[in-house]
Amino acid sequence: MASIIGIDLGTTNSCVAVMDGGKPKVLENSEGDRTTPSVVAFSVDDEVLVGQSAKRQAVTNPHNTIFASKRLIGRKFEEDVVQRDLDLMPYKIVKAKNGDAWIEAKDKQMAPPEVSARVLQKMKQTAESYLGTDVTEAVITVPAYFNDSQRQATKDAGRIAGLEVKRIINEPTAAALAYGLEKQQGDRKIAVYDLGGGTFDFSIIEIADVDGEHQFEVLATNGDTFLGGEDFDRRLIDYLADEFKKDQGMDLRG
Repeated sequence: MASIIGIDLGTTNSCVAVMDGGKPKVLENSEGDRTTPSVVAFSVDDEVLVGQSAKRQAVTNPHNTIFASKRLIGRKFEEDVVQRDLDLMPYKIVKAKNGDAWIEAKDKQMAPPEVSARVLQKMKQTAESYLGTDVTEAVITVPAYFNDSQRQATKDAGRIAGLEVKRIINEPTAAALAYGLEKQQGDRKIAVYDLGGGTFDFSIIEIADVDGEHQFEVLATNGDTFLGGEDFDRRLIDYLADEFKKDQGMDLRG
């Protein structure tokens, strides 16, 4: 029986898990880490780098190193959140013919799902190395606030990566499952906070017993797509750059 893998496609990092002996197991990648940076780079010799290798060369190749592309997936170029990114990202964000936000690197324009697909392929390879067999099906998590366009774009990324996406699951629901809340009895409502690398989400989830099975429903969700680890890092960098400018009279930001 073919294995269906579970993938957390994150803004900053991604990971992949399989069911092993009836229990979920988060797999180590080729570098021995359980999380892989969601970074894709196009090197000077046209090699495509994914994960830690892409992150390591980001300083010397910033315009062709793509990170936090999840913020752009399924979005239109004119959206406010995309416009905010134009001045923040070292790589170029462009407007596609259909109005979508695309990314340009090495003089090539690509849709965000194409970038995410590179990360998903890395997750797929990690799972195949562990299982010793081909993997063709996956469940992928997305933020609860993702709209239909963003969810479809995530499915498209899976298809490009050679995966049939069996289900898109909300990240707070996945968190509730990970904490074993489905094993507790009775109907109830819970709050899930999700502070990630690029977003902060707050969701109210109802867990109901229906015919002996637990059903999860997201009743309400809200959040900020520009409040996460990436933004904390940027604030710290800005503060340090300002302090350096005060002391030395030089702006490190150019």
